[in-house]
Amino acid sequence: MSKNKIWISPPHLCGKEIEFIVDAIEKNWITTMGENVSGFEEDIQMYLGENVEAVAVNSATAALHIALILLGVNQNDPVICQDFTFAASVNPIIYLGAEPVLVDSERQTWNMSPVFLEEAIQDCIRKGRKPKVIIWVNGYGMPAKIHEIEEIAQKYEIALLEDAAESLGSSYYGKKCGTFGDIAAVSFNGNKIITTSGGGVLLSTNKKYVREARFLIGQARDKVPWYQHSQVGYSYGMSNIVAGLGRGQMTVLENRVEARRKNNRFYQEAFADVPGIEVHIEPDQYYFSNHWLSCIQIDSSQTGGVNCQTLREKLQESNIESRLLWKPMHLQPIFRHCPFYGDGVGEHLFNTGLSLPSGSNLTEKELTQIVSIIKETCK
Repeated sequence: MSKNKIWISPPHLCGKEIEFIVDAIEKNWITTMGENVSGFEEDIQMYLGENVEAVAVNSATAALHIALILLGVNQNDPVICQDFTFAASVNPIIYLGAEPVLVDSERQTWNMSPVFLEEAIQDCIRKGRKPKVIIWVNGYGMPAKIHEIEEIAQKYEIALLEDAAESLGSSYYGKKCGTFGDIAAVSFNGNKIITTSGGGVLLSTNKKYVREARFLIGQARDKVPWYQHSQVGYSYGMSNIVAGLGRGQMTVLENRVEARRKNNRFYQEAFADVPGIEVHIEPDQYYFSNHWLSCIQIDSSQTGGVNCQTLREKLQESNIESRLLWKPMHLQPIFRHCPFYGDGVGEHLFNTGLSLPSGSNLTEKELTQIVSIIKETCK
């Protein structure tokens, strides 16, 4: 990575990672098991509490895929998923030959709308196809309206899968994200709040799910002296070396969360007097976001015609990375055929929003540079 470029969310190592990696090499544990894997899982469990158990895997996408299998999703089953998200939230539904049913966001958290969620469920039931699972996402680290989503799921007796890929370190009413729903998934991709370069974890308080997940991620090998397989398995285990990165990263997780929240506060203060620029923040005191990515919305009618694309290009000219917000899934070519319930909130966010550099290693000088370019462009 170029040191001169300001990246949107680069890895931020602390130095302790190398100790765990060297230990794995010295002990010759170069496989998908070992002290780092079990230790990393224990570190996550201790951090999250709530009697949750962790299964380390090679990506959050793998965790979502396994979770859907555990929750009984089969071919042609309707699975409700948040529309305003990254494609990895929806792809595992397709892996299983099931049907994504896409639900729009609400304006406060930018996450799944409880109103359109219930509308989607009722419509599916009228058609004789009750949804098997609801997948909501805590997008950009912001918790969704989880209690309302839970109430609806309980009312219709539908399983819940929390896509907490971006929200490790966030909490809702004092309870940490990753501990809601029947199963949850967290990502440790290179751009996340902490990283194992690539990796994820499946989380659940249901010991049966945890036991079955461990079986499936190891190619579903039967417990006999020879290689025997009675069902399809997957090579989804996390490497012991990669898990060493995670163990080192867990020692600084709280620091990384505070650094990202500090970035968000900087942006809030900097843009408070700039017409047409609004920083995405928590709706009230019951939401605590890790602010994995700090995002803004731009009202071009107040910025002299400057929009999110204008700002992205202007920042790029100064070698600063920023990104447009997620393009909703119902607008993606591959998912255009899927049922969609909403009123265009996600599409509006895509057309007006921008993710700004948010790394935990950003300097105040870099933040000031970013803000100065945006302010100058909006003049």
